[in-house]
Amino acid sequence: MLAVAIEVIMILSIVGIFMGMLNDTKQRTNGIGADLMMRPSNASVFAGVSGAPMPDKFVEVLRKLPHVAVASPVIQKLNTAGKIEVLYGIEYPSFNALKPFVFVSGGPFQGPNDAIIDDIAAGADGGHLVGGPITIMDRSFRIAGIVEHGKGGRKMLTIEKMGELMGSEGKASLFYIKCDDPANDKAVIEEIHSTRGLEDYPVETVDEWLAEMTPEKLPGFNIALNVVTFIAVVVGFLAIFQSMYTAVLERTREIGILKSMGASKPSIVGMVLRETAVMALAGVLLGIAGTFGIKLLMAHLFPMQHFEITGLWIAKGSAIAFAGAICGALYPAWMAARKDPIDALAYE
Repeated sequence: MLAVAIEVIMILSIVGIFMGMLNDTKQRTNGIGADLMMRPSNASVFAGVSGAPMPDKFVEVLRKLPHVAVASPVIQKLNTAGKIEVLYGIEYPSFNALKPFVFVSGGPFQGPNDAIIDDIAAGADGGHLVGGPITIMDRSFRIAGIVEHGKGGRKMLTIEKMGELMGSEGKASLFYIKCDDPANDKAVIEEIHSTRGLEDYPVETVDEWLAEMTPEKLPGFNIALNVVTFIAVVVGFLAIFQSMYTAVLERTREIGILKSMGASKPSIVGMVLRETAVMALAGVLLGIAGTFGIKLLMAHLFPMQHFEITGLWIAKGSAIAFAGAICGALYPAWMAARKDPIDALAYE
Protein backbone atom coordinates (compact mmCIF):
# COMPACT_ATOMS: atom_id res chain seq x y z
CA MET A 1 0.00 0.00 0.00
CA LEU A 2 2.84 2.38 0.82
CA ALA A 3 4.48 1.66 -2.54
CA VAL A 4 1.27 2.49 -4.41
CA ALA A 5 0.77 5.57 -2.22
CA ILE A 6 4.30 6.78 -3.03
CA GLU A 7 3.56 6.20 -6.72
CA VAL A 8 0.45 8.38 -6.54
CA ILE A 9 2.23 11.08 -4.51
CA MET A 10 5.12 11.26 -7.00
CA ILE A 11 2.82 11.70 -9.97
CA LEU A 12 0.43 14.19 -8.37
CA SER A 13 3.22 16.23 -6.77
CA ILE A 14 5.17 16.84 -9.99
CA VAL A 15 1.93 17.76 -11.76
CA GLY A 16 0.79 19.92 -8.85
CA ILE A 17 4.02 21.94 -8.84
CA PHE A 18 4.24 22.46 -12.61
CA MET A 19 0.53 23.13 -13.14
CA GLY A 20 0.50 25.40 -10.09
CA MET A 21 3.32 27.51 -11.51
CA LEU A 22 1.70 27.63 -14.93
CA ASN A 23 -1.83 28.52 -13.83
CA ASP A 24 -0.62 30.99 -11.20
CA THR A 25 1.31 32.84 -13.91
CA LYS A 26 -1.76 32.84 -16.16
CA GLN A 27 -4.01 34.20 -13.41
CA ARG A 28 -1.61 36.98 -12.43
CA THR A 29 -1.00 37.99 -16.06
CA ASN A 30 -4.73 38.06 -16.71
CA GLY A 31 -5.10 40.28 -13.65
CA ILE A 32 -2.83 42.99 -15.09
CA GLY A 33 -5.78 44.40 -17.00
CA ALA A 34 -4.20 44.61 -20.47
CA ASP A 35 -5.92 43.67 -23.72
CA LEU A 36 -2.81 43.16 -25.85
CA MET A 37 0.84 42.18 -25.43
CA MET A 38 3.68 43.17 -27.77
CA ARG A 39 6.73 40.93 -27.44
CA PRO A 40 10.14 40.77 -29.13
CA SER A 41 10.52 38.66 -32.25
CA ASN A 42 11.30 34.99 -31.50
CA ALA A 43 10.74 35.58 -27.78
CA SER A 44 9.49 32.80 -25.56
CA VAL A 45 5.87 32.98 -24.47
CA PHE A 46 7.04 32.34 -20.91
CA ALA A 47 7.60 35.36 -18.74
CA GLY A 48 11.09 36.44 -17.84
CA VAL A 49 13.15 34.14 -20.06
CA SER A 50 13.72 36.46 -23.04
CA GLY A 51 15.54 39.35 -21.34
CA ALA A 52 14.74 42.95 -22.27
CA PRO A 53 15.69 43.48 -25.92
CA MET A 54 13.16 46.15 -26.98
CA PRO A 55 13.73 49.92 -26.64
CA ASP A 56 11.28 51.33 -24.12
CA LYS A 57 10.86 54.41 -26.33
CA PHE A 58 8.46 52.29 -28.39
CA VAL A 59 5.88 53.12 -25.74
CA GLU A 60 5.61 56.71 -27.00
CA VAL A 61 4.84 55.43 -30.49
CA LEU A 62 2.23 53.02 -29.15
CA ARG A 63 0.51 55.71 -27.11
CA LYS A 64 -0.03 57.86 -30.21
CA LEU A 65 -1.89 55.12 -32.09
CA PRO A 66 -5.69 55.38 -32.42
CA HIS A 67 -7.71 53.28 -29.97
CA VAL A 68 -4.75 52.81 -27.58
CA ALA A 69 -5.83 53.96 -24.12
CA VAL A 70 -2.77 52.81 -22.16
CA ALA A 71 0.62 51.40 -23.13
CA SER A 72 3.01 50.27 -20.43
CA PRO A 73 6.60 48.99 -20.79
CA VAL A 74 7.62 46.17 -18.46
CA ILE A 75 10.83 44.29 -17.77
CA GLN A 76 10.39 40.72 -16.62
CA LYS A 77 13.29 38.87 -15.03
CA LEU A 78 13.26 35.16 -14.22
CA ASN A 79 15.04 34.88 -10.88
CA THR A 80 16.28 31.46 -9.77
CA ALA A 81 18.36 32.53 -6.79
CA GLY A 82 16.93 30.57 -3.87
CA LYS A 83 13.47 30.27 -5.45
CA ILE A 84 11.96 30.45 -8.90
CA GLU A 85 10.06 33.70 -9.42
CA VAL A 86 9.47 36.31 -12.10
CA LEU A 87 10.40 39.83 -11.02
CA TYR A 88 8.76 42.84 -12.64
CA GLY A 89 10.23 46.21 -13.47
CA ILE A 90 7.32 48.57 -14.08
CA GLU A 91 6.57 52.13 -15.03
CA TYR A 92 4.16 52.71 -12.17
CA PRO A 93 1.75 55.35 -13.62
CA SER A 94 1.01 53.42 -16.82
CA PHE A 95 1.06 49.95 -15.23
CA ASN A 96 -1.35 51.13 -12.56
CA ALA A 97 -3.56 52.67 -15.28
CA LEU A 98 -4.07 49.23 -16.88
CA LYS A 99 -5.87 48.16 -13.71
CA PRO A 100 -5.34 50.04 -10.44
CA PHE A 101 -3.42 48.35 -7.65
CA VAL A 102 -5.35 47.63 -4.47
CA PHE A 103 -2.99 48.57 -1.64
CA VAL A 104 -3.21 46.62 1.59
CA SER A 105 -0.76 49.06 3.15
CA GLY A 106 1.73 51.66 2.00
CA GLY A 107 1.67 53.16 -1.48
CA PRO A 108 3.56 53.70 -4.76
CA PHE A 109 7.32 53.96 -5.20
CA GLN A 110 8.86 56.91 -3.39
CA GLY A 111 12.40 56.43 -4.67
CA PRO A 112 14.60 54.28 -6.95
CA ASN A 113 15.36 51.78 -4.17
CA ASP A 114 11.72 51.09 -3.33
CA ALA A 115 9.83 47.88 -4.04
CA ILE A 116 6.15 46.96 -4.20
CA ILE A 117 5.23 43.42 -3.17
CA ASP A 118 1.94 41.54 -3.02
CA ASP A 119 0.35 40.21 0.15
CA ILE A 120 1.56 36.64 -0.49
CA ALA A 121 5.18 37.76 -0.85
CA ALA A 122 4.71 39.90 2.25
CA GLY A 123 3.83 36.79 4.26
CA ALA A 124 6.84 34.79 3.04
CA ASP A 125 10.27 34.51 4.64
CA GLY A 126 9.03 35.37 8.11
CA GLY A 127 6.88 38.28 6.99
CA HIS A 128 7.53 41.77 5.61
CA LEU A 129 6.11 45.18 6.53
CA VAL A 130 5.90 48.49 4.72
CA GLY A 131 9.06 50.47 5.34
CA GLY A 132 11.04 47.33 6.06
CA PRO A 133 13.79 45.80 3.93
CA ILE A 134 13.48 43.05 1.34
CA THR A 135 16.26 41.42 -0.65
CA ILE A 136 15.75 41.21 -4.42
CA MET A 137 18.54 40.03 -6.74
CA ASP A 138 21.00 40.24 -3.85
CA ARG A 139 20.15 43.91 -3.28
CA SER A 140 18.28 45.40 -0.34
CA PHE A 141 15.18 47.47 -1.10
CA ARG A 142 12.67 49.35 1.03
CA ILE A 143 9.09 48.09 0.82
CA ALA A 144 7.00 51.07 -0.30
CA GLY A 145 3.70 49.23 -0.53
CA ILE A 146 1.94 45.90 -0.21
CA VAL A 147 -0.82 45.17 -2.73
CA GLU A 148 -3.42 42.46 -3.17
CA HIS A 149 -2.04 39.53 -5.18
CA GLY A 150 -3.18 38.77 -8.71
CA LYS A 151 -1.70 41.66 -10.73
CA GLY A 152 1.55 40.71 -12.44
CA GLY A 153 4.63 39.99 -10.36
CA ARG A 154 4.78 39.34 -6.66
CA LYS A 155 7.81 41.65 -6.37
CA MET A 156 8.05 44.83 -8.44
CA LEU A 157 10.75 47.46 -8.86
CA THR A 158 10.83 50.58 -10.98
CA ILE A 159 11.63 49.79 -14.60
CA GLU A 160 14.71 52.03 -14.37
CA LYS A 161 16.13 50.11 -11.40
CA MET A 162 15.37 46.73 -12.97
CA GLY A 163 17.06 47.84 -16.19
CA GLU A 164 20.09 48.94 -14.19
CA LEU A 165 20.33 45.62 -12.35
CA MET A 166 20.06 43.67 -15.61
CA GLY A 167 22.32 45.96 -17.63
CA SER A 168 19.33 46.78 -19.87
CA GLU A 169 18.78 50.48 -19.27
CA GLY A 170 16.19 51.96 -21.61
CA LYS A 171 14.90 48.51 -22.58
CA ALA A 172 11.73 46.51 -22.07
CA SER A 173 10.76 42.84 -22.17
CA LEU A 174 7.26 43.53 -23.48
CA PHE A 175 4.56 46.16 -23.69
CA TYR A 176 1.10 45.77 -22.19
CA ILE A 177 -1.59 47.64 -24.12
CA LYS A 178 -5.13 48.55 -23.12
CA CYS A 179 -7.53 49.54 -25.87
CA ASP A 180 -10.28 52.11 -25.59
CA ASP A 181 -12.67 49.27 -26.42
CA PRO A 182 -11.92 45.50 -26.49
CA ALA A 183 -13.71 45.41 -29.84
CA ASN A 184 -10.80 47.41 -31.28
CA ASP A 185 -8.13 44.80 -30.42
CA LYS A 186 -7.68 43.66 -34.02
CA ALA A 187 -7.63 47.23 -35.29
CA VAL A 188 -4.85 48.15 -32.85
CA ILE A 189 -2.83 45.08 -33.87
CA GLU A 190 -3.12 46.16 -37.52
CA GLU A 191 -2.12 49.71 -36.60
CA ILE A 192 0.99 48.47 -34.77
CA HIS A 193 2.05 46.24 -37.67
CA SER A 194 1.55 49.08 -40.13
CA THR A 195 3.79 51.38 -38.07
CA ARG A 196 7.33 51.69 -39.39
CA GLY A 197 9.79 49.82 -37.18
CA LEU A 198 7.13 47.71 -35.46
CA GLU A 199 6.19 45.47 -38.39
CA ASP A 200 8.02 42.39 -37.10
CA TYR A 201 7.04 42.53 -33.45
CA PRO A 202 4.42 39.89 -32.53
CA VAL A 203 1.27 41.32 -30.96
CA GLU A 204 -1.45 39.12 -29.53
CA THR A 205 -4.41 39.44 -27.24
CA VAL A 206 -4.00 38.37 -23.63
CA ASP A 207 -6.63 35.70 -24.27
CA GLU A 208 -4.52 34.28 -27.10
CA TRP A 209 -1.46 34.26 -24.87
CA LEU A 210 -3.35 32.49 -22.11
CA ALA A 211 -4.42 29.83 -24.60
CA GLU A 212 -0.75 29.24 -25.49
CA MET A 213 0.23 28.62 -21.88
CA THR A 214 -0.22 24.86 -21.86
CA PRO A 215 1.88 22.02 -20.39
CA GLU A 216 2.91 21.04 -23.92
CA LYS A 217 4.70 24.39 -24.31
CA LEU A 218 6.22 24.40 -20.84
CA PRO A 219 9.89 23.44 -21.35
CA GLY A 220 10.59 20.00 -19.91
CA PHE A 221 7.12 19.51 -18.42
CA ASN A 222 6.17 16.40 -20.38
CA ILE A 223 9.68 14.98 -20.12
CA ALA A 224 9.75 15.45 -16.34
CA LEU A 225 6.24 14.09 -15.98
CA ASN A 226 6.99 11.02 -18.10
CA VAL A 227 10.23 10.29 -16.24
CA VAL A 228 8.60 10.62 -12.82
CA THR A 229 5.60 8.55 -13.93
CA PHE A 230 7.87 5.82 -15.28
CA ILE A 231 9.90 5.69 -12.07
CA ALA A 232 6.73 5.68 -9.99
CA VAL A 233 5.21 2.85 -12.03
CA VAL A 234 8.39 0.77 -11.77
CA VAL A 235 8.47 1.26 -7.99
CA GLY A 236 4.83 0.29 -7.63
CA PHE A 237 5.13 -2.63 -10.04
CA LEU A 238 8.15 -4.13 -8.30
CA ALA A 239 6.68 -3.65 -4.83
CA ILE A 240 3.41 -5.35 -5.76
CA PHE A 241 5.22 -8.08 -7.68
CA GLN A 242 7.47 -8.88 -4.73
CA SER A 243 4.61 -8.74 -2.22
CA MET A 244 2.27 -10.99 -4.18
CA TYR A 245 5.06 -13.38 -5.23
CA THR A 246 5.97 -13.83 -1.56
CA ALA A 247 2.30 -14.18 -0.62
CA VAL A 248 1.82 -16.94 -3.19
CA LEU A 249 4.85 -18.83 -1.87
CA GLU A 250 3.63 -18.50 1.71
CA ARG A 251 0.17 -19.77 0.75
CA THR A 252 1.22 -22.70 -1.38
CA ARG A 253 -0.54 -25.24 0.86
CA GLU A 254 -3.72 -23.15 0.95
CA ILE A 255 -3.67 -22.93 -2.84
CA GLY A 256 -3.22 -26.71 -3.01
CA ILE A 257 -6.24 -27.21 -0.77
CA LEU A 258 -8.36 -24.92 -2.92
CA LYS A 259 -7.32 -26.68 -6.12
CA SER A 260 -7.92 -30.12 -4.59
CA MET A 261 -11.45 -28.93 -3.77
CA GLY A 262 -12.04 -28.05 -7.39
CA ALA A 263 -10.99 -24.43 -7.61
CA SER A 264 -10.27 -23.51 -11.23
CA LYS A 265 -7.28 -21.60 -12.53
CA PRO A 266 -9.36 -18.46 -13.24
CA SER A 267 -10.71 -18.49 -9.69
CA ILE A 268 -7.18 -18.71 -8.24
CA VAL A 269 -6.03 -15.86 -10.51
CA GLY A 270 -9.10 -13.84 -9.53
CA MET A 271 -8.40 -14.40 -5.83
CA VAL A 272 -4.86 -13.00 -6.14
CA LEU A 273 -5.93 -10.08 -8.31
CA ARG A 274 -8.81 -9.17 -5.99
CA GLU A 275 -6.43 -9.01 -3.04
CA THR A 276 -4.09 -6.87 -5.11
CA ALA A 277 -6.95 -4.58 -6.13
CA VAL A 278 -7.93 -4.02 -2.50
CA MET A 279 -4.33 -3.16 -1.55
CA ALA A 280 -3.96 -0.91 -4.60
CA LEU A 281 -7.20 0.92 -3.83
CA ALA A 282 -6.11 1.49 -0.24
CA GLY A 283 -2.72 2.69 -1.49
CA VAL A 284 -4.35 5.09 -3.95
CA LEU A 285 -6.51 6.61 -1.22
CA LEU A 286 -3.48 6.90 1.05
CA GLY A 287 -1.52 8.54 -1.78
CA ILE A 288 -4.26 11.10 -2.45
CA ALA A 289 -4.40 11.96 1.25
CA GLY A 290 -0.60 12.20 1.32
CA THR A 291 -0.61 14.57 -1.66
CA PHE A 292 -3.01 16.93 0.09
CA GLY A 293 -0.71 16.73 3.11
CA ILE A 294 2.22 17.79 0.92
CA LYS A 295 0.10 20.65 -0.43
CA LEU A 296 -0.50 21.92 3.10
CA LEU A 297 3.17 21.54 3.98
CA MET A 298 4.28 23.45 0.88
CA ALA A 299 1.78 26.21 1.58
CA HIS A 300 3.46 26.62 4.96
CA LEU A 301 7.08 26.30 3.83
CA PHE A 302 6.81 27.92 0.37
CA PRO A 303 3.80 30.26 0.42
CA MET A 304 4.66 31.76 -2.98
CA GLN A 305 4.64 28.35 -4.67
CA HIS A 306 1.18 27.54 -5.98
CA PHE A 307 0.41 23.80 -5.76
CA GLU A 308 -2.58 22.73 -7.83
CA ILE A 309 -4.36 19.40 -7.54
CA THR A 310 -7.14 18.80 -10.06
CA GLY A 311 -9.74 16.07 -10.19
CA LEU A 312 -8.56 15.07 -13.65
CA TRP A 313 -5.00 14.42 -12.50
CA ILE A 314 -6.18 12.66 -9.35
CA ALA A 315 -8.08 10.28 -11.64
CA LYS A 316 -5.10 9.89 -14.01
CA GLY A 317 -2.57 9.30 -11.24
CA SER A 318 -4.88 6.86 -9.49
CA ALA A 319 -5.55 4.93 -12.70
CA ILE A 320 -1.83 4.69 -13.52
CA ALA A 321 -0.97 3.46 -10.02
CA PHE A 322 -3.87 0.99 -9.95
CA ALA A 323 -3.04 -0.42 -13.39
CA GLY A 324 0.64 -0.78 -12.44
CA ALA A 325 -0.30 -2.68 -9.31
CA ILE A 326 -2.55 -5.10 -11.19
CA CYS A 327 0.18 -5.69 -13.79
CA GLY A 328 2.65 -6.42 -11.00
CA ALA A 329 0.33 -9.12 -9.65
CA LEU A 330 -0.28 -10.92 -12.95
CA TYR A 331 2.75 -13.23 -12.84
CA PRO A 332 2.27 -14.24 -9.16
CA ALA A 333 -1.40 -14.94 -9.94
CA TRP A 334 -0.48 -17.03 -12.98
CA MET A 335 2.15 -18.88 -10.93
CA ALA A 336 -0.44 -19.64 -8.24
CA ALA A 337 -2.91 -20.94 -10.81
CA ARG A 338 -0.32 -23.32 -12.32
CA LYS A 339 0.57 -25.04 -9.05
CA ASP A 340 -0.03 -28.75 -8.98
CA PRO A 341 -2.41 -29.54 -6.07
CA ILE A 342 -0.39 -32.64 -4.96
CA ASP A 343 2.90 -30.77 -4.93
CA ALA A 344 1.24 -27.82 -3.22
CA LEU A 345 -0.19 -29.99 -0.45
CA ALA A 346 3.23 -31.55 0.12
CA TYR A 347 4.94 -28.14 0.24
CA GLU A 348 6.61 -27.29 3.54
